[in-house]
Amino acid sequence: MKSIYIYGASGHGLVVADIARACGYDSVLWIDDGDNVHPSFEEVDKTLPIPIAIGIGNNQLRANIFVKILQANMNLITLIHPSAVVSGSVLMGQGSVVMPNVVINANTTIGNACILNSSCVVEHENVIGDFVHISPSVALAGNVTVRDFAHIGIGTSVKQGIVIGKNSLIGAGSVVIKNIGSHQIAYGNPCVEKGEQA
Repeated sequence: MKSIYIYGASGHGLVVADIARACGYDSVLWIDDGDNVHPSFEEVDKTLPIPIAIGIGNNQLRANIFVKILQANMNLITLIHPSAVVSGSVLMGQGSVVMPNVVINANTTIGNACILNSSCVVEHENVIGDFVHISPSVALAGNVTVRDFAHIGIGTSVKQGIVIGKNSLIGAGSVVIKNIGSHQIAYGNPCVEKGEQA
């Protein structure tokens, strides 16, 4: 029996668990710090030789959990669904999740604990920072930079060479044709900054 811990038992965690099963893990063991039947991180035996994946959608919470897992010296892994197409030249950090039908093309760099959600396309020579969430059906053209903690909403298209700043939120269905600064809420076609987010 091949076991894995999934940290986070909500909807996003359920999808991560399906990816784990598709990758050959037979037994999913849940960790969740909420008020539920699952053990908290403090309650699990961290010395067991069981890999762990992060099933948390919120970027900041995922970053906090990433640090906790590394400090506990647990085996944090990246999960890549078998249907994903990932170039052999892609560099990927620790703890990311690549969901079904994702395409990541040549010479792209993916940071730590990122989410590349279902059917997104990340073209050649992109640079994706740490704790980024690329939502379903997002299309990033070549040479796009997405800085740490940014979240790109479902169905968004981003023109080649664009930079999306740290901790910015791009609304669903946007068309990004110019750079977006840090800590911005931006959306629309064309996508424009609407104000700062906390």
